[in-house]
Amino acid sequence: MLTLTLAAALMQAPAPPPSFDYDRTRPIDVRSASADVRVRQVTYLQLDGTRTGATLVDSALRPAAPRPAILFLHWYEPPRPTSNRTEFLAEAVELAPAGVLSLLIDTPWSAESWFPKRDAAKDYEFSIQMAKDVRRALDVLLEQPGIDPRRVAIVGHDFGAMWGALAGAVDRRVTHLVYMAGTRSFTDWYLFTPKKEGAERDAFVARLAPLDPIAHLARFSPRPVLLQFGTKDPFVKNEAAAAMGDAVTGPKTIKTYDFEHELTYQARLDRIAWLKEQFKVQ
Repeated sequence: MLTLTLAAALMQAPAPPPSFDYDRTRPIDVRSASADVRVRQVTYLQLDGTRTGATLVDSALRPAAPRPAILFLHWYEPPRPTSNRTEFLAEAVELAPAGVLSLLIDTPWSAESWFPKRDAAKDYEFSIQMAKDVRRALDVLLEQPGIDPRRVAIVGHDFGAMWGALAGAVDRRVTHLVYMAGTRSFTDWYLFTPKKEGAERDAFVARLAPLDPIAHLARFSPRPVLLQFGTKDPFVKNEAAAAMGDAVTGPKTIKTYDFEHELTYQARLDRIAWLKEQFKVQ
């Protein structure tokens, strides 16, 4: 009976409160993981004489050997905070210690209001000029010292992918391309607004057809291409993604992710791994 009473008392005794104390005398030893990375905010002259902003990211410990370079072209997804040149900043910083120099640029679609406020009557002319502006950004990138001309990539997402394909197809300075969640034709998205119907729509599609990214992807061969798509992307359907993959006849890697237009963190890891493998860096 005494044993049962003691057991009952022990069961009713309150548990000691949790303690969150710790040894505050232990050294913290903070170390910078990016002490060898340099991030510079710059501007440069566009072809029309205006200045545009950009970010250059490279190693502060500039390697002696010629180094690879990447032009990053961001997506258009307002009001996301990454709908501008900061989208790829973390990737550029991660690649810098491997000797990779990156240029991240402002674009017209860095402005949240760009798409609804654009002059749709000039979509054709704008699209051509934008491809030229991407090539101008390549001028800026390749003007940096020590660039290896055999390792120059464009990485683009959404509109960035599409104009990257146009510029890369005609500019042989580009040796590698990463095409992320771009669609087949600019008209696929331009026709969201303003709407066009009937003969007007047909004429608009026909006029922009020579600028279709899917055709320019085909012209990028035999240079290597990485294509990344989301299987739940509302803007790039699976059949469109498959068609763009089929259009690339040269070396290609196609990755799909069970996600939407933004893609996933795994897509980022795959992108970095592919670029390092292609550039032969660690």
